[in-house]
Formats: sequence, structure tokens, C-alpha cells
Amino acid sequence: MEIAILLPCYNEELTIGKVIEDFKRELPHAKIYVYDNNSKDKTTEVALAHGAIVRQEPRQGKGNVVRSMFRQIDADVYIMADGDDTYPAEFVHELIKPIVNKEANLVIGDRLSNGTYFNENKRKFHGFGNTLVKNLINRLYKSNINDIMTGYRAFDRLFVKSLPVTSPGFEIETEMSIHALDNKFLIKEVAIDYRDRPEGSESKLNTVQDGIKVLRMIFTLFKDYKPYLFFTSWAVVFLILGLIAGVPVIVEYAQTQFVTRVPSAILAVGLVMVSMLSFACGLILDTVAGTHRKQFELELIRISDRIRGEAK
Repeated sequence: MEIAILLPCYNEELTIGKVIEDFKRELPHAKIYVYDNNSKDKTTEVALAHGAIVRQEPRQGKGNVVRSMFRQIDADVYIMADGDDTYPAEFVHELIKPIVNKEANLVIGDRLSNGTYFNENKRKFHGFGNTLVKNLINRLYKSNINDIMTGYRAFDRLFVKSLPVTSPGFEIETEMSIHALDNKFLIKEVAIDYRDRPEGSESKLNTVQDGIKVLRMIFTLFKDYKPYLFFTSWAVVFLILGLIAGVPVIVEYAQTQFVTRVPSAILAVGLVMVSMLSFACGLILDTVAGTHRKQFELELIRISDRIRGEAK
């Protein structure tokens, strides 16, 4: 089986050489791809010196790098890791085993279950952000994934070639997880160790800005993938607000046969109308989403047939 190791990089000259050598030791026959995302240092030179296949991605952002990787690289098994030496290469065998055995389309390297992430990561609020995103997605999809945002993952070809990457930045891990859950791909988690960046290496993740982007991505994908639940939730909110504004008006009319709270009456009617429109939008878009899911299933069949044909 052809195995591709994908390493998106931005200013990782201090660590990328070691990462490449570690993966070469564990999987000597795998092809190692380093995608340099406009690095200002010697990331490209170091990667080339250590024998990696280096390509350039001019569009800034990890999501843009992953989009190019998935489009350009053909393999049977894909492993994605970061170039900052935070993910030990020795766990790669456990990650690819479910892919090779056809037990999973996506294997997630779980940093959180054994506690090493919380012990090693010194950046404030990262643990809180991971927990918040995990709980939101698990509640939406009634799933039990432990680590939504890990950068250490393995994929089969079907998953890679069917993923429509829309995220430009660090939201890409969240998008992958939601795509897998919504389209019922086989998912497995493997507990891995995590180690903090070595001294002198700096994280490119901005806790607040990238956290907001991730939450916005969840909001957008929630609307796209589950429109009925999304718009019905808003319909309930507007209906409750309309009742709060309208009940005193109704009570006054029942007692006096007059309406003196005209602004409240107008507000109540407006909120109830918005609620009804939101519910109608949910029904319509749920039908559209259902049609899209059927088309996606047919596309998966076509991709599967093509992959089997190429394998022969």
C-alpha cells in the first residue's frame, strides 16, 4: 500500500528535520510531503536536506494547505501531522492499522484521554477551547469523540477524495470531524502522547482569534448540515420572545376589550411572523439537505468504484 505522510509547515526549521527523520524511521517506505506555507525561515531547505518531497502553498492558512494536499496527492493511506514535533511518530503504526484493516475511514490521534496534552501544553485556555468545541459537536451529533481538534490523523483515500475543504485556517480539524460524523464515515480514536514544542519554537495558533474562527465554523456547518434543527431552534427563540411581548397585550384585551400597548402588539406579531418564517426555512432547507445527502452518497459510490478500478 502506498502511504503518504503529510506535514503542513510554517516557519518550522527548528523541528521539521527531526519530524521527517522520525517518520522515516517508523515508515521507511512512505513518501513524506512537506507543504511550506510561505515560511520566512529555512523550512524548505531543511526539509529537502532530510529527503522530503517539498511543495509550496502560497495561500496562507492550514486549511488551504490541506486542500492542496488532498487534491494533489494520491495514496492508499494518508497520515497528517504537524511539523512542530508535538506528535510522536512512533504512534503512526496504531493510527494506520484501522485504515489498513478497513475498519475506519478516519483515525483520530487522541491527545486528551491520557492527560499528556494538559500536562505538556503551557498555553492558556487551549484546554478550555478543546473541551468547549468537543462538547458542542458531541452534543449536536450525539457522538463521543474525545479529541476534535487534534492535528494527528490518518485517512483512507475515500475520505480524502470526498472531503470538500472550505476552511482556510485552523478550523480544518473541526471541519474534518463534522464531515465524518455527518456523512457517517467510520471513525476510530487512538490514544497518543503529546509533547510541547521545544524551546525556541513558537505556536502559530492565536487562542482568541482562531478560537472564534472555530466557533464560527461550527455555527456555519451546523446551519449547513442540520438546517431543520438550526432554524427550528431560532423559531422557538423568536416564538418565546413574541409570547413574552404579546401575552400582556392579550390579557389587557381580554379584560378591557381595548389595546393600549400598540408597540408591544406590533413587536409580538413581528416576532411570531419571524418565528414562522424561520420554521418554514428549516423545513425547506432540510429537504434540500436531504437531497444533497443522497447525491453525496451516489458520489461516494462513484469514488469507491474509481478507487477499486485503479487498485486493479
